[in-house]
Amino acid sequence: MTSLFSKENGSKFLLWSLLVIVLDQLTKYWISSSIPVDTVGYRVASFFSIVHVWNEGAAFSFLASMGGWQRYFFMGIAVVICAVLLFCLLRTSKEKKWTCLAISLVIGGALGNLIDRILWSHVIDFLLFYIKTDSFFYAYPAFNVADIAVCCGAGLLVIIGFLGKEDPIKK
Repeated sequence: MTSLFSKENGSKFLLWSLLVIVLDQLTKYWISSSIPVDTVGYRVASFFSIVHVWNEGAAFSFLASMGGWQRYFFMGIAVVICAVLLFCLLRTSKEKKWTCLAISLVIGGALGNLIDRILWSHVIDFLLFYIKTDSFFYAYPAFNVADIAVCCGAGLLVIIGFLGKEDPIKK
């Protein structure tokens, strides 16, 4: 019987998950210690600002105003998703590098936001893109490093699935 963390499966890709978690938590620490909540800290460009907001819901603040039960709901979902993805990663050959990377990014992002929910009861978001003119303003919901990792990992899995082959770059 081979070890769960053998040289033959994708377990070494968990280092990508760890990298995502560390970058996510370091950036959130920086934001929390330097920008008051619900304020714009830095206007980087005419369409992008670094802000500090709390998200008690899921993506796009889904269920944020539901009274608190959603925290435990989203924590449970994150744990289940991470467990399923870890199982998949440990059963995936290390030769399927893009699949292993994609799964690891989703795990790292989910765990990064799970840490926030456990410690603070909310997720810290800070990247804000928007369109602003004299008569129009639209802001895309703020997000963080963990959200980027989840979206990139999920997007990569979709691309691999649609192409029907492991390596989306090779023809």
